[in-house]
Amino acid sequence: MVGVKKRWVRLGAFALAGILVVGAALQIAGLLPKLDPFGTSTVDRTRPAVLQAVRDLSQYHAAAGDYQVVVDIEKDVKWVPAAIAGERTLFVASGSVDAYVDFGPLVENSLTVSEDRRSVEVRLPEPKLAKPALDNEHSYVFGQERGLLDRLSALVSVPDQQRFHLAAEKRIGEAAQTSGLLERARANTKAMLTGLLRALGFEVIFTAEPTT
Repeated sequence: MVGVKKRWVRLGAFALAGILVVGAALQIAGLLPKLDPFGTSTVDRTRPAVLQAVRDLSQYHAAAGDYQVVVDIEKDVKWVPAAIAGERTLFVASGSVDAYVDFGPLVENSLTVSEDRRSVEVRLPEPKLAKPALDNEHSYVFGQERGLLDRLSALVSVPDQQRFHLAAEKRIGEAAQTSGLLERARANTKAMLTGLLRALGFEVIFTAEPTT
């Protein structure tokens, strides 16, 4: 009798394991919705941020551009069908780039006042582009195709989206270089300085900062 009970317990365990495996396979194939029979909960135990350093800024942020890009990255495994191994991901990224003028390293005589004190010559530094800042709230994976092996791997590993973020930052940075953002920042900086100096009674003449 004890042997019969053990046999039934063993069969029941095998049957339950088989059901879970089949259910997982059907879920991976997209034939079943995501199941969570045990329930899950999320607890955020992150400690408060700690201030590391404070820096003084001398940058005038004169313009900002908002960009969106669809990153299309495909990873193939040589000699293996895409249904078995491989991955293709469409990642929609939104981000912004600031164009700024750094007044910190101004050289001596960057401002030259005329003898009659009616005009001032300003050697304006060239504007620069800040690092692209992705908007995580509006950046997301739009579509993803995975081979069977990659789907199984995703069940036991944390998805790595850093490569998509880096690719998106690169594309957005390239777009900022060619979108006229630097020219807009230069014009806005000139307008700001012109208004400020004219309020002090000066006419303004701009010259380019000498390159080294």
